[in-house]
Amino acid sequence: MSDKNRVYIFDTTMRDGEQSPGASMSLEEKIQIARVFDELGIDIVEAGFPIASPGDFEATSEVSKILKKSIPAGLSRHSKKDIDRCYEALKHAPRFRIHTFISTSPLHMKHKLNKSPEDVYESIKEHVTYARKFTDDVEWSCEDGTRTDMDYMCKTVELAIKCGARTINIPDTVGYTVPSEFTKIIQTLTNKVPNIDKAILSVHCHNDLGLAVANSLAGVSAGARQVECTINGIGERAGNASLEEIVMAIKTRNDLMPYETGINTTLLSKASKLVSNATFPVQFNKAIVGKNAFAHEAGIHQDGMLKNRNTYEIMTPESVGVKKTSLVMGKHSGRHAFKDKLTELGYVDVTDDIIQTAFGKFKVLADKKKHVYDDDISALVDDSLIKKEDNVISLKSLKVFAGTGEPQKADMTLEVYGEIKKASETGDGPVDAIFKCIKTLYPHDVNLQLYQVHAVTEGTDAQATVSVRIEEKGKTTVGQAADTDTLVASANAYINALNKMIIKRDKIAPGQSIEQNYKQKMKGI
Repeated sequence: MSDKNRVYIFDTTMRDGEQSPGASMSLEEKIQIARVFDELGIDIVEAGFPIASPGDFEATSEVSKILKKSIPAGLSRHSKKDIDRCYEALKHAPRFRIHTFISTSPLHMKHKLNKSPEDVYESIKEHVTYARKFTDDVEWSCEDGTRTDMDYMCKTVELAIKCGARTINIPDTVGYTVPSEFTKIIQTLTNKVPNIDKAILSVHCHNDLGLAVANSLAGVSAGARQVECTINGIGERAGNASLEEIVMAIKTRNDLMPYETGINTTLLSKASKLVSNATFPVQFNKAIVGKNAFAHEAGIHQDGMLKNRNTYEIMTPESVGVKKTSLVMGKHSGRHAFKDKLTELGYVDVTDDIIQTAFGKFKVLADKKKHVYDDDISALVDDSLIKKEDNVISLKSLKVFAGTGEPQKADMTLEVYGEIKKASETGDGPVDAIFKCIKTLYPHDVNLQLYQVHAVTEGTDAQATVSVRIEEKGKTTVGQAADTDTLVASANAYINALNKMIIKRDKIAPGQSIEQNYKQKMKGI
């Protein structure tokens, strides 16, 4: 691809992004972010506004020292003190950019600067020339450019280039413009400024109308070859154009926008998380990097995705550094997605009738719960696999002795394959004693991964639900039971999980009954 189709990415996360309320970053965070930006392939990193504060100066200076590929930049007003401060912060870098700006709109010149158009014109001549003494990489911005008179803008841009600016940035400072209008602005500059070929046109769009990315891409299509943007779109007020959206729009619609950025897109998710951790969370439905960007819950969408990813994904999650598509199990999920989730969880030999039963239970549960987890689904399937008459073990009676001064003790009676068995055990607490009794009456070797108690109702007579998860040779089962007596619920939950595990063993050894498996086990004891 030719140089004329190369779009340079100018990141201003650490400068304009930090101006977003609540987005202040520490020096350590900025250094960490800068290292990732360098790896990401960002062309220019605007590290700060050096004269704004000692902290901004230090951050700009330190970032400029560590960047190896990216060019560090600092922002300055039309002030020699600002420009001097920029240079002092950046001089450690082998290459650096001074980015200086002044307002050019009638509104800003009159009410903000209290200057005439002639005054601003002379200021451009003085300060761009001054900045050029420190570096041949000077960028000039006409603040509030999209509300600037076009004839005056052309005049100022021509002057800035004449004085040594090699990048001309047109900011949509207050997010006022729309794509068609911004297109005309860039085209007019390209056609009417006689020395425009000696500079790169840049765009810097804000998101006040939600059009920052659209306006930026319109600018690129019209001839701009630098985009100023931020990770996650953070910035003043409603934010800036989102870097990841700009880059992925160009990559995904290369048929309409035949440009390249040089960005390693597989690091976009990493960069997003890093910036988010330092600032504030990314909204779930944020394009490209949001939690739901590659998540599908609707049954129709999930079915299409399982048949062909291109049906509902225009880019792969891997292309932006996300491991895989997520089929979120919720009340909108369909049978196809549910079956695929079962396969993922290891239920490969489950019959259609079991799947249908479990799916019905899943729909009921999904209406009650915001999130349906894998353990929930496993429990539903396991429950559907087991018929009451297939249970190997059932609790007949339980007495527990607890208190101070004496070891806690459990007396238990179980029915195991129709045979009544009794045992007494002590333990480190009543629950431990109960579980020891079960192991004595039905010898087994499993790992207890989870023991959890939840009160279903209020008061001292509240019904408790106990969840138990056990593991054996990589296979897990979850048992649940409810009772006003927490200890009885604990025993039944463990027994429930154990019955499910026995069923799973039987599935592994076809041709043998559950009872045969048990008797075989007992022979070895």
